[in-house]
Amino acid sequence: MLKLLVTGGAGFIGSNFVRYMLERYPECRVLNLDKLTYAGNLENLSGLETDTRHEFIHGDICDGTLVGDILGKGVDAVVNFAAETHVDRSILHSSEFVHTNVLGTLNLLDACRKHKVPRLIQISTDEVYGSLGPSGMFSEQSPVAPNSPYAASKASADLLVRSYCRTHEFPGIITRCSNNYGPYQFPEKLIPLLISNAMADMALPIYGDGLNVRDWIHVRDHCSAVDAVLHQGKNGEVYNIGGRQELPNLDVARMILKALGKKESLITYVEDRPGHDRRYAIDSSKIENELDWHTSISFEAGLEETIDWYRLHASWIEHVRSGAYLNYYDRMYRQRKKTLSER
Repeated sequence: MLKLLVTGGAGFIGSNFVRYMLERYPECRVLNLDKLTYAGNLENLSGLETDTRHEFIHGDICDGTLVGDILGKGVDAVVNFAAETHVDRSILHSSEFVHTNVLGTLNLLDACRKHKVPRLIQISTDEVYGSLGPSGMFSEQSPVAPNSPYAASKASADLLVRSYCRTHEFPGIITRCSNNYGPYQFPEKLIPLLISNAMADMALPIYGDGLNVRDWIHVRDHCSAVDAVLHQGKNGEVYNIGGRQELPNLDVARMILKALGKKESLITYVEDRPGHDRRYAIDSSKIENELDWHTSISFEAGLEETIDWYRLHASWIEHVRSGAYLNYYDRMYRQRKKTLSER
């Protein structure tokens, strides 16, 4: 039986990964550690409350005692999704990003070393590479050149993992993925923000001229890539994960409006974000060739599916925007806390 500690497993990508692993591997057991900040939402895990293979633990990766207690009971691998991720928030509150993304990762590394965890997967981002011009792609050999406090904090965490792999022969692997989209994404991110605003006939805010280009990947494809790295990846390596589906933000907005039957007059240009990277593009050749991983969801099909999901989950959007989801832990999990701790 594969036993995983997934950190940040109530967030967007983390919760999708938890679901993916439980669906793909019937014998898999997941310990899910999440602090439940603004982006951690137990409604993202709805339906798993009675699944005995999934155990939610409310806590912080910076809590050395808690992490040590979890790892002391034995796990086969740690997959670290836990992070502060929104660039705009990092510009306003950089210290929170350094605390969670850097010190939290360091705490996981030390605890994994102490308890001899066989593998740690550090989930990172293409943003650590900085910005690209109109041509070229980021490879694993591209220099790390972050342009936002968020990207700098993730790059710092990556360098810590690398240093432990080299200094301590630590069994760590780094993955760097392009922009994700799909169900359960917090609606301050571009695609869910545009979808939810368009459904409500609200303005769709577009930074600058709207021509910043991103490489989009459906979250399920990202989960399958992490799965491949978990089972087949080589310790000490970096694997880039991309969708090979580049689009300007303005084109994404227009596609969403067309799918929802809304007018393009809802697009509203706003002042550009400080340090806004112009273009990202990921070369996924390494993971494709070495681990035989490939994307399976086109952007057009994935976007249509994502729009349908948000249409059917209007209450989820309402809860997230109102903050009502923050009470979900009390309603659904506190009554089971004693049982979970004894499992």
